[in-house]
Amino acid sequence: MFHNTSLDTQDLMQRIASELMDGYDEELELEIEDRERDGSGEALPLDKAARQAYFRELFRLQGELVKLQDWVQHTRQKVVILFEGRDAAGKGGVIKRITQRLNPRVARVAALPAPNDRERTQWYFQRYVAHLPAAGEIVLFDRSWYNRAGVEHVMGFCTDEEYEEFFRSVPEFEKMLVRSGITLIKYWFSITDEEQHLRFLSRIHDPLKQWKLSPMDLESRKRWEAYTKAKETMLERTHIPEAPWWLVQAVDKKKARLNCIAHLLDQLPYTEVPHPEVVLPERVRHPEYFRQPVPADMYVPERY
Repeated sequence: MFHNTSLDTQDLMQRIASELMDGYDEELELEIEDRERDGSGEALPLDKAARQAYFRELFRLQGELVKLQDWVQHTRQKVVILFEGRDAAGKGGVIKRITQRLNPRVARVAALPAPNDRERTQWYFQRYVAHLPAAGEIVLFDRSWYNRAGVEHVMGFCTDEEYEEFFRSVPEFEKMLVRSGITLIKYWFSITDEEQHLRFLSRIHDPLKQWKLSPMDLESRKRWEAYTKAKETMLERTHIPEAPWWLVQAVDKKKARLNCIAHLLDQLPYTEVPHPEVVLPERVRHPEYFRQPVPADMYVPERY
């Protein structure tokens, strides 16, 4: 329940401001904090110290993700990671931090739009199969075939027969993926009603985030309980030994990112792949070569 007291309003605005700040680039935030450090070496306030601890651990984990990527590529593994959860649960933020240091040719994100008219007539899983990894690849699904168990069911975009067929098919489909050599990891990001309310407000007030707020998001606020029931049914009917669900407590987004990445690293027996020493060759110069001048009007104006 939300109370309309001035104290609650002030607290809400402070939390929204904190939420807006959280969207800034990680390195930029760290650089700003470094510059604000007291030159006398005095201890940072607790919140700043906690933020720096977060960045240090994030960068450490991202270093491990690079090792994981090299191992996947070297051993020709096939990895699929599903990210599901309520709107504004923080899935995109975790995916961004996972892929931030990785080679997009090895680790790629699949975020499929709503199916078109042709795709609606296909086997339900067909358009997802096209995005599965080849050897040496990692694919992160920002929402996946579980759309049918959630938004499609709650919003009436599929029939009851299609909904039931999904639950009959998905365990066999996922078992087939695992038998084919794919490592399948499934995450559900869990947030509270109050936290989703706060994050939607932050999107309304931030012009750089307003594109994230869709009519479907607004509708999901009205159907919170229906989505809860759909989630409970989904977890009960698709939590299988070959591909279990892992729930991430995501009210604290920074902790959720660290916990998810650390857990992901634990799911794969990766080792550091040795690389030969890289030697930069000398530039070869030819005395007969003359660089042609470039017309001045071809340059981008230097405004900054």
